[in-house]
Amino acid sequence: MILELADIRINPGKQAEFDAAIQRGIAEVISKSKGYIGHKVQKGIETPERYVLMIYWETLENHMVDFRESPAFAEWRGIVGPHFASAPHVEHFNLLTESN
Repeated sequence: MILELADIRINPGKQAEFDAAIQRGIAEVISKSKGYIGHKVQKGIETPERYVLMIYWETLENHMVDFRESPAFAEWRGIVGPHFASAPHVEHFNLLTESN
C-alpha cells in the first residue's frame, strides 16, 4: 500500500467551497479510480487555508499512471483546482510502523 500525501493551500476565505469540492471530487472521481483504497482529508487549524489530503493506493503505479495519466485526473483538477492558491506539494510514502 502507498500513501499519497498532498499538501494543499487554497485561496483565503474559500474553505466552505473547497470543503464541498474536495468531497465531491473524491466521491465522484478518486474513489472510482483503479487501486484506490481509501482517503483522509485534514483541515488546518492554525492555517485554515491549508489542507492535507491522504490517499491510499494499492501501488504507486495506480496513482502515477492509472490515475494521473487518465482523463479522471483532469476531471479531478477541474473540480478542486480552481480553489488552489498554488500547486499542491505531493509525495508518496511506504508504511514503516503503526499503532492498532
